[in-house]
Amino acid sequence: MTDEEAETADAAAAADEAEADELEGVQDGDFVKLSYTARTVENDQLVDTTDPEVAEEEGIDQEGQEFAPRTIVLGEGHIFDAVEDDVRGKEVGDSGTVVVPAAEAFGEYDEDDVRTLSAEKIPEDDRHPGAQVQIDGEEGFVNTIIGGRARVDFNHPLAGDDVEYDYEIVEVVDDEVEKAAGLFEMFFDVAPEMWIDTDEVEEETMVEPDEDEDEDAEPEFETEVVEKRSLYVESVPQLQMNQQWMFGKQQVAQQIMSHVDVDRVVVQEVIDGGGMGGMMGGMGGMMGGMGGGDGADAEAVEEALEEADVDADEIAAELDDE
Repeated sequence: MTDEEAETADAAAAADEAEADELEGVQDGDFVKLSYTARTVENDQLVDTTDPEVAEEEGIDQEGQEFAPRTIVLGEGHIFDAVEDDVRGKEVGDSGTVVVPAAEAFGEYDEDDVRTLSAEKIPEDDRHPGAQVQIDGEEGFVNTIIGGRARVDFNHPLAGDDVEYDYEIVEVVDDEVEKAAGLFEMFFDVAPEMWIDTDEVEEETMVEPDEDEDEDAEPEFETEVVEKRSLYVESVPQLQMNQQWMFGKQQVAQQIMSHVDVDRVVVQEVIDGGGMGGMMGGMGGMMGGMGGGDGADAEAVEEALEEADVDADEIAAELDDE
């Protein structure tokens, strides 16, 4: 690279740095905590909300659900593009209202996605209008059933609806554990306990061969101890039974590691020993009763054995004959 080319590259880098410094407000890659409520424009139907009062007014069952601001990574498509564009550059405490067109929300309504098919493809219990069904990998809703034919709508229930988002920027999240927790809540709607530790981990690395070494020789490996920042996640029943977790945990873990300063994610299941201890204690008491060593209990055992008239030699002989 010539001196002139080096100066041009330095100038370009300085310009990029100056432009980055000029950017204000939240930007792509920031963990932003949002409170919001989304409704359809035409019918004012609730689509989603983080507000517990709105949920209560709409009669939504709040058992097992927490309505609270949610954390997203700006620029990662965790919310609709139109909302991201409006949020970008704003500050904590700012709010806004965005209308997301149907095509960018849940799609335009397509008449071709309303199809007539054999009612035999629908489970008998679901052969009624309004039933949600899955047929050949597609999800839809039964419109009508006449005779042996069913009319099923495979459009999204909100297809064709523009959606209005009212939002407020609550916080920019900087804490690493809070970032990871926010992603878990967004993807799986659970909030397991988690923490970050630095661990020493053994890793095998391949030894670089000498230049004069035989090319066909087996590669050699050596074990070295390295430090790893580990995000520990305590698994909870809600997580273990979550289908999204079962099928998508690898992708989510990769996303966490790309946005949070950790080298690996360790999910550990905790089995409480309290119940086992009680059971073993009970068994100990039972065994103690069976093995009571003296006095009336011992005499009772001896008398019972005598009354049973058990002859060990006879039993052994019978087993040999078999």
